[in-house]
Amino acid sequence: MAKRVGTHTIELESKPHIIANAAVVGKKEGEGPLRDEFDFINEDTTLGEETWEKAESSILKKTVSTVLEKAGLEPKDIQTIFSGDLLNQCIGSSFGLRDFEMPLVGVYGACSTMALSLCMASLAIESGAYKRVIAATSSHFCSAEKQFRYPLEYGGQRPPSAQWTVTGAGAAILEKSVGSPYIDAIHIGTIQDLGIKDGNNMGAAMAPVDVKIEP
Repeated sequence: MAKRVGTHTIELESKPHIIANAAVVGKKEGEGPLRDEFDFINEDTTLGEETWEKAESSILKKTVSTVLEKAGLEPKDIQTIFSGDLLNQCIGSSFGLRDFEMPLVGVYGACSTMALSLCMASLAIESGAYKRVIAATSSHFCSAEKQFRYPLEYGGQRPPSAQWTVTGAGAAILEKSVGSPYIDAIHIGTIQDLGIKDGNNMGAAMAPVDVKIEP
């Protein structure tokens, strides 16, 4: 049974085991220091699609296909998938995952969506309702710019403080079994608002969360 530790942390008795993980990214991410850690790097950020949103869905679909292959599983072996993105109504996830015909729980946590997906997936296993689930998320720089700021076609000038949203997706399969790595506990934070009004400077807006984590 899950045990509450402090005010916001939940220790998990089941210790959900991450049996496989996958990450698919875009060209810019592939040029960074984590290049060797990714399963696939797409040199074409459109992935041959007509829109950025469709490209994002394609990245997520590729990622989930990859993690299933790495685990030697089929979509029918997954009881549900927790997934989200940065688009309206989580369409990146719903359109990217519809061909798998897996039960889908849409999750939205902005930049914390992957962590939130893992939290929800872990709690689902801890409850005993599920034995094997997927936690996933995706984002695309171009679709995020259109969603939250200005479409790239607008030609707006990006200020020096502007952040660069990841073009990529990640997925992990969790199950109730013994192994490592595993989820030992989850921590749901509270909203921290220091009045940052620059919509481009996401780093400053999220910094208070990073520095107020309880021991």
